[in-house]
Amino acid sequence: MTDQKSPVLHLLDASLTLNSNTGPVEILHEISLDVRQGETLGLVGPSGSGKSSLLMLMGGLEQATGGRVTALGADLTAMNEDALARFRRNNMGVVFQSFHLIPTMTALENVATPLELAGVKDAFPRAQAELEAVGLGHRAGHFPAQMSGGEQQRVALARALAPRPAILLADEPTGNLDEANGQAVMDLLFGLRDRYGATLVMVTHAPELAARCDRVVRLRDGRIDGDAAREAAE
Repeated sequence: MTDQKSPVLHLLDASLTLNSNTGPVEILHEISLDVRQGETLGLVGPSGSGKSSLLMLMGGLEQATGGRVTALGADLTAMNEDALARFRRNNMGVVFQSFHLIPTMTALENVATPLELAGVKDAFPRAQAELEAVGLGHRAGHFPAQMSGGEQQRVALARALAPRPAILLADEPTGNLDEANGQAVMDLLFGLRDRYGATLVMVTHAPELAARCDRVVRLRDGRIDGDAAREAAE
């Protein structure tokens, strides 16, 4: 049962301004948003609307320049980089469009390394089990360059979910994949989310992926332009 009093993610008037060669650029403008435990939230909108930047704020990969961002009750805006890294390691899984696998490590090592850093004693057996869960147990000894894009994204999913994170953040997880691989990764993403009960926030341009989310937030020009539950979503 979702606790209506304690959102997993809470943003209050969160803003993001970045410096550029031509001066400050306002990316996000006073975003206020709650994400509940176990919810699947899709972030949609045109390119440049601030979707990925908002996801980065939620994960502490960018720090808000105004307002407040809290995750699991912790104030991300008050943490330094080391504290943010520890918080992500213990509580979040992140999946990017471009996989971000370490090319000199095998699939097994890519999945096991974050577990080892977190002090998990059975890091390699758990990593092997996670690769089995995404259908890649037989590719454990292969390097990223020896795998297809779809396989690499499945390894990235296994890596993100191996620590059993409370929050899973995905930025265009099927954006670099063809239709068949994209559908397979999408099914895995939702299946694994259900298996572990993680709260999922996902940036996507794919209408079919957004349609599977419990709720869709639409952004435009760095502001929330719509917020609808699945039954009312377009």
